[in-house]
Amino acid sequence: MLLRPRPSLLRALAPPPPLTRACVPARRTLSAAAEAAGAASVGDAAPAPAVPRKSSRKLAPPPRDIVKTALFLPPGVEPGAAVTPDMVIPGSNIVVGPYAGDARVKEAEFVGSSARARDCPKDDRPEFAVLGRSNVGKSSLINALTRRKEAALTSKKPGKTQTINHFLVNKSWYLVDLPGYGFAAASQSARMDWSSFTKGYFLNRDTLVGVLLLIDASIPPQKIDLDCANWLGRNNIGLTFVFTKCDKVKKGKGGRPDENIKVFQDTISGLYPEPPPWIMTSSVTGLGRDGLLLHMSQLRNYWDNEAV
Repeated sequence: MLLRPRPSLLRALAPPPPLTRACVPARRTLSAAAEAAGAASVGDAAPAPAVPRKSSRKLAPPPRDIVKTALFLPPGVEPGAAVTPDMVIPGSNIVVGPYAGDARVKEAEFVGSSARARDCPKDDRPEFAVLGRSNVGKSSLINALTRRKEAALTSKKPGKTQTINHFLVNKSWYLVDLPGYGFAAASQSARMDWSSFTKGYFLNRDTLVGVLLLIDASIPPQKIDLDCANWLGRNNIGLTFVFTKCDKVKKGKGGRPDENIKVFQDTISGLYPEPPPWIMTSSVTGLGRDGLLLHMSQLRNYWDNEAV
């Protein structure tokens, strides 16, 4: 049963959480081209009920046993299906399913900034929102995904992004850079304004496929990140945990990235009857880039071809 007509891969069962993945009725048959692509390789480039569209230190990839049995099954993969290690994206818990397709980024362009959710582009292209605590590496991740050094301008001053910024990828889908949260040096009124219009975007954006919630893996879990994840879940907004800075080990701040990720997973495990998708990344080494794009391709293809 759908709680509301919104693109999502996770839904809230009752306030407060737990959260779970929702079933989505079909809209139309997957195109032959997408079906043939299957779990295609992302090559060198390198969540979901939906509404009607028109209405540093380099670390080796983590061992696969970090995933254990807590796998995220994307659309098209039935619970209980046999999953082999080569079906799981390295450094993640994400299974590659039948909707995975061409994930190459051939071109990306900045479309514009919006001070209000209602000012965002009005077309029906699917989009992924990039969200996280200020200084978590949002702009760096966008630059790495698009391979454009200045697609999203990075800054040494956290909190620089104060608008909703749309980047059109391959003329077919959007990456959306949202203001960071939790920047202590910003004024209280500014933090409240950013929170207000960002939440308005989440609650009213019909073309939102899912949120990439960035978590800094170089430090222990932060309460503000857990609070943000809970808010998204309670509002039926699908999310993927994207662990950033997995190439860094900070002295005196506790733990290696894989250790911090494990603590984070243990902290949220009680909230999710079904595990949410997560992936390790580094904008410095390129870790997780292709895998994240492949994951996004299968969510996007499902939304574009099957979701109602």
